[in-house]
Amino acid sequence: MQFLDFEKPLEELYAQLNKLKEIASKNKVDVSNSIRELETAIETTRSKIYQNLTPWQRVQLSRHPERPYTLYYIEKVFTNFIELYGDRQVKDDKAMVGGMAELDGAPVMVIGHQKGINTKMRQMRNFGMANPEGYRKALRLMKMAEKFNRPIITLIDTPGAFPGLEAEERGQAEAIARNLYEMVGMKVPVICVIIGEGASGGALGIGVGDKVAMLENTWYSVISPESCSSILWRSWNFKEKAAEQLKLTSTDMSGFGLVDDVIPEPLGGAHSDHEKMAETLKEYLITTIAELSAIDPEVRINQRIEKLSGMGFYDELEEVPDQELSEV
Repeated sequence: MQFLDFEKPLEELYAQLNKLKEIASKNKVDVSNSIRELETAIETTRSKIYQNLTPWQRVQLSRHPERPYTLYYIEKVFTNFIELYGDRQVKDDKAMVGGMAELDGAPVMVIGHQKGINTKMRQMRNFGMANPEGYRKALRLMKMAEKFNRPIITLIDTPGAFPGLEAEERGQAEAIARNLYEMVGMKVPVICVIIGEGASGGALGIGVGDKVAMLENTWYSVISPESCSSILWRSWNFKEKAAEQLKLTSTDMSGFGLVDDVIPEPLGGAHSDHEKMAETLKEYLITTIAELSAIDPEVRINQRIEKLSGMGFYDELEEVPDQELSEV
């Protein structure tokens, strides 16, 4: 078990607990009362820590190396998954995975970013940063889902689209923009869930849907706190302040109306109980698909457009007479 810097009190308690268990095992001494006391202390400490998380701490949780990724959810939430490969233009992008599956016996298409579970896999998956062919593969699968009337589920977890020169040469911006345009008009239900990091256009490229949800300890923003800090303060040392000012947490996004739902995580974060998190996500998806499937496709598309068009804040200026304009 890996602990983040703000979880140090938990790390110390777990060390004591493991030491007690080791003593009990070696010397066959009854220390059950002490173990129960420590377990109670762990739960109490965990509750105190997780009730007062800062935006930066939630960013850290979204990046926890033991946090479940897309392929884990596909394995636990769906059945009969058949992965599909390639964009039919360049190659298969390992940072974007997807394919046909069943959710509670109903056919769906599931697509998502995959970061990799160890150093070697992260390199192969490009740390979840998709190239243009990844977004074109995603669009190909969405079009297939629309053809066969399968609801689309996207799982978002990326530090951003790959910013390399070769990605730009192959049309990174166009590929993401095309996905935004096409997803708005999809005739099947589209559900997007941010399961980790939701950064910039890399997240938006598979993030337009009837319902957009965030897991409790995830973030969604046009830029990462570190990059924002380096631009505004020319240093990464202000990343905590940047995270607070960006208003990137699930609570903030829900308050702004930019996401529809916040899915609760187990106490301690999704990485503390993978199976419970998968069960919660499955229940949400089943319920939401049932709600969306009951709506006529044309009505659903119009609702999607209205929702997206109503996002943001703006002021309308009163019309100024031509005479006043000429005087200015």
